[in-house]
Amino acid sequence: MSLVRSAGLQKFRQCVEGLGGDADAYARRAGLPVEALDADELLVEDAALAAVMEIAAAGLGCPDLGLRVGETQDFAMLGPLSVAIQHSPSVADALECTSRYMFVHARDFGVSLVDDPDGEHGVVGLRYSFGAGVRPLPQATDMTMLFFHRAVTFLLGGRYGLRSVDLPHQPVAPRSRYEDAFGARVRFGRGSALLRVPSSLLARPLDGVDETVRRIALAFLSQQSREAGPVVTAKVRAVLDQSLGTGSTELTDVARILAVHPRTLQRQLAAEGESYASVLDVVRRARARTYLMTTDMPLAQVSDLLGFAEQAVLSRCAKRWWGRTPTELRREAGARR
Repeated sequence: MSLVRSAGLQKFRQCVEGLGGDADAYARRAGLPVEALDADELLVEDAALAAVMEIAAAGLGCPDLGLRVGETQDFAMLGPLSVAIQHSPSVADALECTSRYMFVHARDFGVSLVDDPDGEHGVVGLRYSFGAGVRPLPQATDMTMLFFHRAVTFLLGGRYGLRSVDLPHQPVAPRSRYEDAFGARVRFGRGSALLRVPSSLLARPLDGVDETVRRIALAFLSQQSREAGPVVTAKVRAVLDQSLGTGSTELTDVARILAVHPRTLQRQLAAEGESYASVLDVVRRARARTYLMTTDMPLAQVSDLLGFAEQAVLSRCAKRWWGRTPTELRREAGARR
């Protein structure tokens, strides 16, 4: 069994209900928590995700359901991983980032660069791996590979020279439907799921790259564990730990790193009994204690690194946090050393 973020089902409900189906009923039949249809951060079994796609496609008489869902999913579905990928310097860097941190979105799944299965000069394969022992089912594979193709298209701002698409299963919808969706020849019953692309694609730079945003996103991803996904509060704290003193601590910028709307982030924090201001305050307090008790850094510099507009704000916060001024706290720390 492998686990996948429920964001992988983004747009499933809309597509199913748009066709007159009961998305909740299909989820229950597949053993999938109904709430996973409307949430991004639940971890669900990959087998259940694949099953709900097959059950819904059969129930609706819609053999191209996987393609329909894949056509409507947004790149931001990948969460913070999408931010790190989008701000990679080149396609090769984006691929390396995806390969390294794919586990944050789908454990045991992966993306890799492989030799062209046809051996054609100047062509390589971008392969999607479904994990050891996983039998990819057609609908989920169609959805995933079309999302993969559209993600590359999004990153490069348009067509990127896709030569052909290899899928491991036989077509479940008309061949023309597949080729219209991908804009290229699609081959079925192949050994792997992959996109055949020009090898020169790897050196192409991405536009709009922000190195600071990339660094923060990568630092956040590197903290994530394969064993458990952190709650929203922990995610916000992790981003703030990296950006405080080096980047922006504005709600909108942190939400951007986490690939959610600022209001959504506020609601998620509220559901955990927190607010953005309270999380930022905790991070600032811990950082302020470190600066004041273990360094001789000027107070004006401490204030700047904490993101305060002026030193007086640091003084007021210190009184609220510890009942003492920054100078008094530093003096006490010095006396104990």
